[in-house]
Amino acid sequence: MYWDPKIECMPKGQMKELQYRSLKTLVSNLYSFNAFYSRRMKEAGVRPDDIKCLEDIRKLPFMHKTDLRDNYPTKMFTSPKEEVVRYHVSSGTTGKPTLVGYTRNDIEFWTENLARSLTSIGIDRSDIVQISYGYGLFTGGLGLHYGVEKVGATVLPASTGNTERQLELMMDLDVTAIACTPSYLAHMSDVAKNMGIDFRKDTKLKKAILGAEPWSEAMRAHIETATGVKAYDIYGTSEQSGPMFTECTERKGIHISGDAMLVEIIDPDTEEPLGPGERGELVVTMLKKEAMPMIRYRVRDLTALNEDECGCGRTSPRIDRITGRSDDMLIVRGINVFPSQVEHTLMQIPQVGDQYMILLDRDGPLDIMTVQVEIRPEAFSDKVDDMVRLKKHISSEMKKYLNIAVNIELMDAGSLPRFEGKAKRVIDKRKI
Repeated sequence: MYWDPKIECMPKGQMKELQYRSLKTLVSNLYSFNAFYSRRMKEAGVRPDDIKCLEDIRKLPFMHKTDLRDNYPTKMFTSPKEEVVRYHVSSGTTGKPTLVGYTRNDIEFWTENLARSLTSIGIDRSDIVQISYGYGLFTGGLGLHYGVEKVGATVLPASTGNTERQLELMMDLDVTAIACTPSYLAHMSDVAKNMGIDFRKDTKLKKAILGAEPWSEAMRAHIETATGVKAYDIYGTSEQSGPMFTECTERKGIHISGDAMLVEIIDPDTEEPLGPGERGELVVTMLKKEAMPMIRYRVRDLTALNEDECGCGRTSPRIDRITGRSDDMLIVRGINVFPSQVEHTLMQIPQVGDQYMILLDRDGPLDIMTVQVEIRPEAFSDKVDDMVRLKKHISSEMKKYLNIAVNIELMDAGSLPRFEGKAKRVIDKRKI
């Protein structure tokens, strides 16, 4: 099922030509009419005439989040204030926030891409979609809201919080799909169990559109086992527009609409381009944004590019699941550790629940890493030896996969904090 087969199934050669024409127009306009980009290109010694093919994008300088903060609030904008119809502000940053503006065309193109994505996972007019992302400055809630309405499905704008009420509405209104963070759906599953609700028997929920935080295949399997839904990954950042791209029903990578975004993968250290299948840092160029175009923006998300033909028939490139961020990397005693690695390891252990917390501290000059892990109620034992063995087993698995010794603290089910937005999995006291 396609929303726009002309674009979604366009031969790759034609798509590259379309991308080149869009890139050429974008670079020329920004060089001529935007002070920031004009200065940055001149500093790099590149002019619009130097872009003679798609690969010449590598001649253009990178953009960084610091550029957005340094030019806060609207110095990066290329559209007059009168044409900006909406602002969104990113969360989780330090110092000045990242503010993004949208023209009417930006909103419509964002919505169009979400309609393509939602259609690719089977959302249609028969669906009722509960949106449990936050509404407001965060892009997730309103972005999905417009996309769901575009395909003709019914929206339940639940936002975040009041989980028991959300579960009641899910049952009362026969909700068939939910959009939220994976950690929040895991939390909803726990609350449902405490309320005596069986997702399979008591709801019509069939699909979950999950994103806004890194999550593993193991977490997908856990959620699907606990709820009976089919979970799909969604990707997007406020700098790009917001959530835009999802997996299709094949679930073998996130399709990136080529007319919307040009994707590169680079080595985060050398900044050299990487080939298909090589994992590195995502760099994006938004080809059709009006209010705030982005050229070679270093997103810092870590993924790999897949250009093989997808079984769904779409010809767009795909990116693999985001495994973390190059700037989220934890360095513990000289070892690189990503929270997603910790999650993946924990999800392989049957006795472990889906909530955990990473604590980092120092004992003198020595880094200490502690992982607090909730244990399923049925896995607890009154025998101390059983708990000691379980603790040693988890610690051994962590050492095997992370190549570093980790302290393990076994926690009662429900004792760790729950988050209705993005989960906060790391407390690094070394920075305090």
